[in-house]
Amino acid sequence: MGVSRRRLLISDFIMSFMWVWSSVLIKMFVHTILGYGAHDLKGEILKHAISVINMFLFALLVKATKGGAYNPLTILSGAISGDLTNFIFTVAARIPAQVFGSITGVRFIIAAFPNIGRGPVLSIDIHRGALTEGCLTFAIVSMSLGLSRRSRASIFMKTWISSLSKLTLHILGSDLTGGCMNPASVMGWAYARGDHITKEHIHVYWLAPIQATLLAVWTFNLLVSPSKDEEAKKREKKSE
Repeated sequence: MGVSRRRLLISDFIMSFMWVWSSVLIKMFVHTILGYGAHDLKGEILKHAISVINMFLFALLVKATKGGAYNPLTILSGAISGDLTNFIFTVAARIPAQVFGSITGVRFIIAAFPNIGRGPVLSIDIHRGALTEGCLTFAIVSMSLGLSRRSRASIFMKTWISSLSKLTLHILGSDLTGGCMNPASVMGWAYARGDHITKEHIHVYWLAPIQATLLAVWTFNLLVSPSKDEEAKKREKKSE
C-alpha cells in the first residue's frame, strides 16, 4: 500500500472521529452553554447556522487531506465509476477506517459525557425507514454528482449548495430516521448501544443508502453525458 493510500486511511479515520464529535459539540454549545431549549426557534436557527459553518470546515479538511472523507457514501459513489482496484480499496479499507473512526469517536464521547444521548434512532417501521434513508441518500448523491460536473462553479458556491442541501434533507428526515445519510456515523452510535447488527440498523442505515447510491450513480450516468474533461482522460488512457 502506497504512502498516499495510508494517508487517506488515516485522514478518513481522523475525519470520521471529528465528525461525530462536531455534531455533539454543536448541540452542547447551543443547548448547554447558551441555554436554548430543545424546541426553541432561535436555538434551532443558531444550531443550523453553526452546522453549515461546520460543513465548510470539513470541506476544507477534505481539500487539505487531498481526498479524506467521513462518509462512506461519498467515496462509494466515486469508486463505483472508477477502476476495480480503487473500488476494492474503498470497500475493504477506506469504509472500515471511517466506521472504526466513528466508533472510536462515540466511545470517547460517552466516556466524557455519559448522559449525552443515544444517537440517531429509528422512530418508524423498518420499511418506511429504509425508504426515507434511501430517498434522502438518492437526493444528496445526485446533487453531489451534479456539483462535481460544474467545473466552472467556485468551491465556495459548491460547498454552500451542498451544505444547505444536506441540512435541508437532514431536517426532513430527523424525526423519522435521524436524517443521517452517513452509515459510518450511525454505526458508531449503534455499536455503543449494542444494536449495530440488528435487522433495522442493517436495512435502514446500510443497505438502503448503498442501494440508493448505486441507483443515483446509474441514473446520473444514464441521463447526463460525460464532461469534456472526462472524455479527454478516457482518450489519454486508451492511447497509453
